Amino acid sequence: MTNTFPGYLRRDGRVGVRNHVLVLGINGLAGAATRRIGAAVRATVTVATPYGRGQIGPDAAIHRRQLVGLASNPNVAGALLVGVDRKALDSIASEVAATGTMVETVALDDVHEDSQALTARGIALAARLVRRASDDRRQDCPLGALRIGVECGHSDATSGLAANPLVGRVADRIVDHGGTIILGETLEWLGAEHLLARRAATPEIARAVTDAVARREAYPASLGIDLLGNNPGEENIRGGLSTIEEKSLGAVAKGGSRPVEGVLGHGEPPAGQGLFVMDGPGYSPESITGFVAAGAQLVLFTTGPGNSYCSAVAPTIKISAHPKTAAHLPEQIDFDGSAIIAGAAHAGDVAERLLDHVMATASGRLTWGEILGEGDEVFLRLGPSL
Repeated sequence: MTNTFPGYLRRDGRVGVRNHVLVLGINGLAGAATRRIGAAVRATVTVATPYGRGQIGPDAAIHRRQLVGLASNPNVAGALLVGVDRKALDSIASEVAATGTMVETVALDDVHEDSQALTARGIALAARLVRRASDDRRQDCPLGALRIGVECGHSDATSGLAANPLVGRVADRIVDHGGTIILGETLEWLGAEHLLARRAATPEIARAVTDAVARREAYPASLGIDLLGNNPGEENIRGGLSTIEEKSLGAVAKGGSRPVEGVLGHGEPPAGQGLFVMDGPGYSPESITGFVAAGAQLVLFTTGPGNSYCSAVAPTIKISAHPKTAAHLPEQIDFDGSAIIAGAAHAGDVAERLLDHVMATASGRLTWGEILGEGDEVFLRLGPSL
């Protein structure tokens, strides 16, 4: 493994591992036109939120954070924002442009509510962004420039025993080289939150960890929902996980062993480097979009029986330590860690291979999810619309 990779150096000093042009629909009324534009222009990635109007308070704020974060992710060279009203578009575009990302906008206001005219204008603008982005070239960048989200989905016993600790070893290496790791899924710290709190860099961070779990635990309880009947889920139980504590002990292993430097809100970028935890949902698509909105260029996603979901913006490396899964899903599992379970390789040696795989992906190797078009982004909602 080398300590550098060829990446795209952005104006604000961050580094991209991809050079996307993102076609981003900022509200549901623009969704169809957004998808038409993306389908018509090669070398674009399309994300269209079904929300964006009638949201208020914290719900509106977190929606905006996700939009701005996706459009300004370091993997995005340029973004075309597609919306309804000019005022909302300009407000979001100015925040994205402040990061150095190329931005173009097109609104239904501009074309007298003509969605076909909106599509035609958007195609021209997206094509120009792609042309400009094609001039960008990769250059050597340090391993410490990586910001990686770590996720698990459809976990089983092999996740906690092998795949998640494997990712944790890689997480430690990334942090030790000056990089950043983001661990989310707050309810999957439940029963293991004391272990994260023990590693907190300050007493205040330790309290923030335990408070986040307490809030997430209290909400379903206030609605009469028994977490033991919902988490672990049926697929987890079939895979050998019997309690939330058992699942959580495996889940937090993805974060490695380094100090916890802070607790982030959903989609909130870390203020520094190191290991951060994100107070967010356990549903993988929403969780991963939170990581990407926070600036993660890559996602390491472990699974037991398989889970096809990937980010549209950040390459998502699927990892399984289950021998049958790796054999059954060779075009979905990017990295096979089953040698650990089989006793055929030492976990440290497998971690070195996974880190090599991470560096190759950062350098341009495509994931199966990218090749097969599995990518998407799923926006978190906090409350009802007006």
